[in-house]
Amino acid sequence: MKPLPPEERYRLVGEMIDEIRIRKYSYQTGKVYVSVVVRYLHSGMNPREFLLSQTDKSRSTMRVTYFSIKFFHENVLHERFDEAIPLVKKEKRLPVVLSRDEVQRMIDGTVNLRHRLLVATLYYSGMRLSEAVDLRWEDVDISRGVIHVKRGKGAKDRVVFLHPKVCELFGLLPTSGTGPVFETNRGGTYSRRAVQLIVADAARRSGINKRVSPHVLRHSFATHLLEGGADIRHIQGLLGHSSVRTTMGYAHVACSDMGSLAALL
Repeated sequence: MKPLPPEERYRLVGEMIDEIRIRKYSYQTGKVYVSVVVRYLHSGMNPREFLLSQTDKSRSTMRVTYFSIKFFHENVLHERFDEAIPLVKKEKRLPVVLSRDEVQRMIDGTVNLRHRLLVATLYYSGMRLSEAVDLRWEDVDISRGVIHVKRGKGAKDRVVFLHPKVCELFGLLPTSGTGPVFETNRGGTYSRRAVQLIVADAARRSGINKRVSPHVLRHSFATHLLEGGADIRHIQGLLGHSSVRTTMGYAHVACSDMGSLAALL
């Protein structure tokens, strides 16, 4: 592909944004796709050449690059994407999991009440970072002991249980019953970066050397439920996984049978 004049690039990027919007892709997905395609159009390379220029990046970055360019060719240029171009395989890393004691130390060691509620909610509900940021007081049903997760991944709603420890913290916060739960002093919602920093700081203050993110708390939630004997299908529903195969990944890090296996040696 030859370098295109600026006006042509603007037109194509505009068309791509329209295609993303009409499919109701998430803001984050659209932002990443457009960013990749803008760099691709500036490069003047063909798809294979552009992917080769990205081989120093991580596998996940290369996969996103692949899907972004594929989307552009198929939905904006309306041409068949070269199936001969390989898609790099996903890395199969085991998730980082905290012990129950480590999670409790993080919660107890967080002084700011709203931050403590945030850490507790992420763990005791298994919510994704974006879902916690979007959580509103209207979604918390204390009388029924549930939280309604609205427009989760794939624009799907689900219900998760409201743990008594989280319910207790909810009761300590002043609220009008409406609006975002995790609200800044200036009235806005927490940013994703702010949530990541709050969780990382809670881990650091608790003396945890692992690299802890909001998703690590979600991993820990699922793994601890599995270790406690919860049915894998119930865990799948709580996490909002489309496929039980995704949930089964936690079986590789659950330690419920480790003691009995070790006794065989």
